[in-house]
This record gives sequence, structure tokens and C-alpha cells, in this order.
Amino acid sequence: MNHRNQILFLVFTIFVTSSLSFSSSTSDDNQFSSAADGKVLELVDSNFDSAIAYFDFLLVDFYAPWCGHCKRLSPELDAAAPVLAKLEKPIAIAKVNADKYTRLATKYEIDGFPTMMIFMHGVPVEYNGPRKAELLVRFLKKFVAPDVTLLESDSAISNFIEVAGTNFPIFVGFGLNESVVSELAIKYKRRAWFSVAKDFSEDAMITYDFDKVPALVSMHQNYNERSVFYGPFEGDFLEDYIKQSLLPLTMPINYETLKLLKDDERKVVLTILEDESNERSVQLIKLLRAAASANRDLIFGYVGYKQWEDFADTFGVNKKTKLPKMIVWDRDEEYLTVVGSENLEEEDQGTQITRFLEGYREGRTEKKSISGPSIMGFLNSLVGIKSVYLLVFIVAVIMLIQTINKQDDQDEVPQRTQAHPTGDQGSSSASESENKPVYRPEDKED
Repeated sequence: MNHRNQILFLVFTIFVTSSLSFSSSTSDDNQFSSAADGKVLELVDSNFDSAIAYFDFLLVDFYAPWCGHCKRLSPELDAAAPVLAKLEKPIAIAKVNADKYTRLATKYEIDGFPTMMIFMHGVPVEYNGPRKAELLVRFLKKFVAPDVTLLESDSAISNFIEVAGTNFPIFVGFGLNESVVSELAIKYKRRAWFSVAKDFSEDAMITYDFDKVPALVSMHQNYNERSVFYGPFEGDFLEDYIKQSLLPLTMPINYETLKLLKDDERKVVLTILEDESNERSVQLIKLLRAAASANRDLIFGYVGYKQWEDFADTFGVNKKTKLPKMIVWDRDEEYLTVVGSENLEEEDQGTQITRFLEGYREGRTEKKSISGPSIMGFLNSLVGIKSVYLLVFIVAVIMLIQTINKQDDQDEVPQRTQAHPTGDQGSSSASESENKPVYRPEDKED
């Protein structure tokens, strides 16, 4: 091939490549244009990868047609989609029938329905937030918000806190330079709201309970908790404060909050109550909050035996156990009791909590193992537990079907010994066989 032909071939190649690229881009624009109008996309094997590459932010609902929870979620996604599509940084919503497209389900380790993931520039993060449309929108706005929001008035501060809602902790730096928190704001963006207030009044100082600047105020709206950090704002001090403030001072232990413990390395001071909602427990929780404020290297949690009997039983608690009981849990298979401080009496519980913590610090402890299966696996994947329940259910159904079939076989033995069954009997038998219930996939529980 001479030099002229080489040039022509190169130009032709560039033209074809560009045409194909333009054609592909145009095809994607046409295919996904409905998402811009607030429609929920239905993705399949062939267009899934294109979708997560096309959208900067894409929430994907992996569902199964027979799943009741999925059916209830669907109209909520339909309602949220047009609102999210109109954001300054739009978030598209799509659905995948993971029961049909098993390759995608396997690739993203979907083992419970519905499972939602938000793909941010192609990177998946599991969504564990609320499912009602209004709350879902508020929760997802966090993912497209600025790393650090600049607030320039008292009203801007209050509006920011209102919009942030209750699902994430909120950090407001009063009199702080944005550069001080920007790096950590990026690092912990998925877990908290960050802002810097430039202009504010003395009324704001009273409202948010700080008396000098610079100050970093952290808030957990859901728990009505607030704390203030006055520095130093260099080294590891600031990050340590932020990490410790990502969780409330005291938190109820339940299915949702257990997920939060996965990302925290601190041990848990766990108080097991009889009923976390009664008045005595409410007063005790206030005392635990004061202790937590002075011991931020520990997580303070509580659980009611009435609220979660199975979890409390893991630590040797039963109906005969004297409660409240305090332990220190490593979030895995072992926990510590403090000798002489196993239980809290009704009187002067604040002093008893102090004595418990002193005993723990001084090493006057006894190590014990949790009863039953490891809880660490439970912490790592609550969805996996749902799968276990589903597996147990399926096994039970199979055993039941086998039992019914075995019984049917036994019932049929006398009929086979009859030499001449009547026509009516044959018709009745066929009718019973036709009316016998059949197990279908859609009958499965979620």
C-alpha cells in the first residue's frame, strides 16, 4: 500500500469509528431519554452496562415479580423519579428483574429482594435508606450535594439543617475555613452532611450551643443530640472527632443500626434493658448519654429484651435475668462483663455506670463468648440473614410437599388392589388431582 492509500485508509478508519461512536451515543440518548422525563427505566442484560455508563447517578432496583415488598416499592419509585430527574445533578431510576436476569443478580451479589444500588459514575453503593418517595428523594439528594455547603446567614443555616433531614449526621463549622474540612468532607460524604457558616449572629451561637469560634457542631436530628468540637483542627484530632460523631452518643440496637457498626472500630458498651420504652429506661438512657459524652472512644448502645429477645439472648439474657445489665462487646464473638458490676440497681445508676466504666478501664473483667452463631456475619450482611430465612422456608415447603406426596402414595395403595374401580371413582380421583394446589415461584415469601 503506497503512502496516498495509507492516508486514505486512515481517514476512512477515523470516519467509520467516529460514525459508530456517534451512532452509539445517539442510540443511548434515544434509549434512555425517558429517564430525563422522570420515567423509571426497565433494564436488561443487553443495556445495563450502557445505562450505568450513560448516567452519572443511577439508582437501580433489583426486584423479583413475585416479591410483595417489591410491588409496594414500585409506585414509590414512580413518584420519586420525576423529582430526582429535575435536580441540578439528576438521579435516574431503573429496575432490573433479577429473578430473570440472573447474570446481573450474581454479578452484584443480589440475595434478597428488593435490593437497591446507586451507581455513582459507574461505582455501585448499596442503598439502605427509606423507601417512601418523599424520604427517598431527601436521602438521595445527599449523594449529589456539594462536598461542603457554604452558609452565609442564620436562615441559610436553618434551611440547610431542615433540608438535610434526619437520616445523616450534620456538621456545621462556625468560623472555620472551608479548606479545613473539605478533605474529610469528601472522605465521609456518603455518611454525613458538611457545611461551613461564614456569617451568623449571636443568636445562632445560642441556638447551636457554642460560645466561641472556631467551632464544629455535630448534630443527630433523629436522636435530638448535639455536640461541639473546639479543636485542635489539625492532625488526627479533627478526623477522630468526625469519626466518633458519625454515630449518636447513645443508639438503640436494632436491624438498621447494627449495619452502622460495621464501619466503626470502637467497642460497644451495651446496656440490656427490660423494655427500652418505659420511663425508667428513658431516664437510664439519659445517664448513658452523659457517660458517652465523656467516653467517646466507646460506642454506647442499648437494647430492650422486650424489643429484641433473640439478640439479648446471645449475651446470656433470659426472662429470669436481672436487668438492666451492662457488658462491653467487641462486635464479634466475645464480650466482657465487669466483675462486681454485672447489673444496675434502681438507685444512683449514674454512679454505677461510672463504676462499671472504671472497672472496664482497670481490667477487672471476665471474658465470655456469645451463645449461638457468630454475630459478625450478621453484622456484615443483614440481607444474608433474610436469605437464610428464605432458604429455611423453601426447605420447609419441600419437606411438606414430600410428606404430602408420601401420604398420597400410601392412600393410593388400597385403590390399586381393587380389580375393577368404578367409573365414578376414577372421575373423582382425576378431579382431586386437578384441584390439588400447585406450588409456584410467585408463592414465595420475600
